[in-house]
Amino acid sequence: MLIEQPARLLRWLYPRALWRINPDERAVYLTFDDGPIPEVTPWVLDVLDKYGVKATFFMVGDNVRKHPEVYQEVVRRGHRIGNHTYHHIGGLRHGIRSYLHDVEMANELLHTNLFRPPHGWMKWSQYIAVLLRYKVVMWDLVTRDYSTLLNGHDVLRNVRRMARPGSIITFHDSLKSHDKILYALPRAIEWLQAEGYAFKVIP
Repeated sequence: MLIEQPARLLRWLYPRALWRINPDERAVYLTFDDGPIPEVTPWVLDVLDKYGVKATFFMVGDNVRKHPEVYQEVVRRGHRIGNHTYHHIGGLRHGIRSYLHDVEMANELLHTNLFRPPHGWMKWSQYIAVLLRYKVVMWDLVTRDYSTLLNGHDVLRNVRRMARPGSIITFHDSLKSHDKILYALPRAIEWLQAEGYAFKVIP
């Protein structure tokens, strides 16, 4: 999606999803999508350790299958895990049965009650069915670190412009985002800390 903050229409479509947490508390919630990837995720973990930050990682089941040691390291360091389907499938291209099967395949490895749909979309029927077993977590700010049109400076600027109390902030621990987060992630954390924000995991 080419927006940093979700439109009201999106929030209206998924009203029981978590988009933002307590706006009266000066805290943000860092999340990372699409890992675990051995070329990126361990570096992210080291950055988070350096600044004493805990985050929530929405993982792709097939990546966990291929890199179980990286998954275990995320858990060992005290971060929260979320489900991001097994094959990173888009809900609009799949029926409810195949979509839910993919979600459950992932959860056989992830064992979590948190779910985030790839690309931020799913059919209404899928959304209702997923809600029976999971807390659906969206975002208040997507950094767009995946975009080939942006660089690390742009990603950092998105955080500075859009972060606010209660924001769920989405980065990606993926190969296509790596060059951007190398620059943006540590600087974003430093800026948020200087602005007085605490860092929390999705409850």
